Amino acid sequence: MAAADELAFHEFEEATNLLAETPDAPTTSRSDQVTPQGHVAVAMGSGGSYGAEEMEEEGDKTALLQEEKPQPGFWTFGYYQSFFDVDTSQVLDRIRGSLLPRPGHNFVRHYLRNRPDLYGPFWICATLAFVLAVTGNLTLVLAQRRDPSVRYSPQFHKVTVAGITIYCYAWLVPLALWGFLRWRKGVRERVGPYTLLETVCVYGYSLFVFIPTVVLWLTPVPWLQWLFGAVALGLSAAGLVFTLWPVVREDSRLVAVALLSAVVLLHALLAVGCKLYFFQPLPSERVAPAPPALSPASPTLPGSLAT
Repeated sequence: MAAADELAFHEFEEATNLLAETPDAPTTSRSDQVTPQGHVAVAMGSGGSYGAEEMEEEGDKTALLQEEKPQPGFWTFGYYQSFFDVDTSQVLDRIRGSLLPRPGHNFVRHYLRNRPDLYGPFWICATLAFVLAVTGNLTLVLAQRRDPSVRYSPQFHKVTVAGITIYCYAWLVPLALWGFLRWRKGVRERVGPYTLLETVCVYGYSLFVFIPTVVLWLTPVPWLQWLFGAVALGLSAAGLVFTLWPVVREDSRLVAVALLSAVVLLHALLAVGCKLYFFQPLPSERVAPAPPALSPASPTLPGSLAT
C-alpha cells in the first residue's frame, strides 16, 4: 500500500512540475483518451455533410414547388399583373422609340426585348380618347367665339365615341394582323410572327404621336392641321412598317406589299376619320328673317273696299 501511495504521489508531483515549467502546454483528460480523435473527426465530418445534403434537398424541394406551382387563370388578377410590370424609364424609352422610327431598328427587338407590356398602350389609348373628345369640344367653343351665330352645346357623347374607336382599333387590328401572320406561318414555315401581346404593344405605342397632334389641331388654319396630321401619320406608320418588315419579308412579295399597304391604309383611315369627325364645327343655326311689314304710307289698291 505504501509503495502504491508513493508511486501515485510521485506521478502527481512530476506532472505538477511539468505544468509549472510549461504552463501553455496542452493537456488531455481521460475522457479525451477514451474517445479517439479520428472518431470525433468522422462524426463532425458526417454531421457537416449531412447538413449540406439537407440544404441541397431543401433547395430541390423549393425548386420543385416553384415548378409545380399552378399558373393563375386568365380571369384572375395575378395573370394580368405581369403585363403591367414596367417602370417609368422603360415606358418613356418605348415612347421615344415610337416617335423616332429608324430603318433596321426593330421596335420589338430593341425596345420591348421580349418583355411587352399593356400599361403603356392602355394609358396611351385612354389619353388619346380623352384628348380627342376635349379638343373636339374646344374647337366648337373657338368657332362660337369667331361666329356668335353658332350655338354650342357640350357633346359628351364624343368621349364614348373616341374611347370605342381607339380601343377597338388598338385591339382588333393587331388581333387580325396576328391571326393572319399565324396563318401565313402555316403556309410558309420561314414566316415567324410576333406574339399577340407584342403586336398589341407595338400598335399601342404607335398611337402616342397622335396625342400632341390632336392638340395642335386646335390651330385655326386648315392646311396646318392637315400638315400636322400627315407628319404624325408618317411617323406612326413608318414605325409599324419597320417593325413588321422583318416578319413579312420572308413571305412572297405580293403578300408582303399587300399586308403593309393594308396596315398603312387602316392607320390613315383612323387619322383622317378622327380629323373629320371631331374637328368639324356644328352647322350654324341662324335666325330666320322676319317677314317685311306693310308701310303705313303704302297706296291703297284700286277697287279695294274702304273701311
